[in-house]
Amino acid sequence: APVGISLANAATLALVDTGKQGIRLTSYDTAALGAGGAASRALADGAQLILGPLLASDATAVKAAAEAKGITMLSFSNDSSIAGGRLYVLGFQPAQSVNRVVDYAASKGLKRFAALVPDGVYGQRASVAFTRAVSESGGQVVALQNFARTPTALPPAARKVTAYDARLKQAGSTAPVKRPDGTIAAPSAGLPPAPFDALLVADSGAIAAAFAPHLAKFGAPAGSFLMMGTELWNTEPGLGASAPLRGAVFAAVPDQRFQSMAKRYQARFGGTPSRLASLSYDAMLLAVSTAGAQWRLGTPFPQTLLTDPQGFAGVDGIFRFKGNIAERGLEVQQVGPSGFTTVSPAPTAF
Repeated sequence: APVGISLANAATLALVDTGKQGIRLTSYDTAALGAGGAASRALADGAQLILGPLLASDATAVKAAAEAKGITMLSFSNDSSIAGGRLYVLGFQPAQSVNRVVDYAASKGLKRFAALVPDGVYGQRASVAFTRAVSESGGQVVALQNFARTPTALPPAARKVTAYDARLKQAGSTAPVKRPDGTIAAPSAGLPPAPFDALLVADSGAIAAAFAPHLAKFGAPAGSFLMMGTELWNTEPGLGASAPLRGAVFAAVPDQRFQSMAKRYQARFGGTPSRLASLSYDAMLLAVSTAGAQWRLGTPFPQTLLTDPQGFAGVDGIFRFKGNIAERGLEVQQVGPSGFTTVSPAPTAF
């Protein structure tokens, strides 16, 4: 698969870029061998550290065999539920992205938050992270609406998250209205504004763009609130073509070093690497940086090296492991007509 090829090539590129001698990197095709079969072959060949696999189901299938031999795994999955023991998760965590972008919005004085979250595991985790982040920022969750990823499900979700029916009823009332904070609003002849200052669309930028006309229809046009996205938006550089998304923000790993790596990748292998290729590149950098002095070659990778509270630096910026999950320093980017602009830089140290 293209993503698998990118991951394998990026690990090779990291080894080439460092010029480190004495490390043998071998790739095993989980599609052809199955995750269990690939792990069995790797362990039989003497693997002392496993980089990957990408899918959580494959990582779980490999974990028991690897741990039985004392071998550590750096999985590229973003499923935090599989982390533990000798299995570490390098994938980008939606919870960290949501927390960072909510913090940014709160730093701009925004207090009333709403979210549109897709059905499924990703949406569930985004919802939990969102409510926690808003609470910790001192804000208020005024709406949290799930939706199915189908065109017909978007309009009713937009109607509910904007509290359109209640606002419409209020518009026809001559009585004062009590706001959520306890203050009293005078009667209004027109439709009151949407109840939120910031709205998270915890899905792709394409889904956010699809929501925009429905939100506008129900009295929440672009520009009347801050739209926020997740790390998924970082893989969609053309979002600025959608006018309603201009000005929206999202949190993701820094992109500058990835762009440089992508150029070297293209020169060596041809084609453009998957955005996830940085995971295998950084995993290989981590392995190379410890080989020799801290990791005696020919022996299992020392798991204790992964507990360094200062963390590591790679293509995707700084990261460290907490509870076997990669905690990352994220930047906040804003969507513009010609691409993304960094409006809040990533930290350079923990």
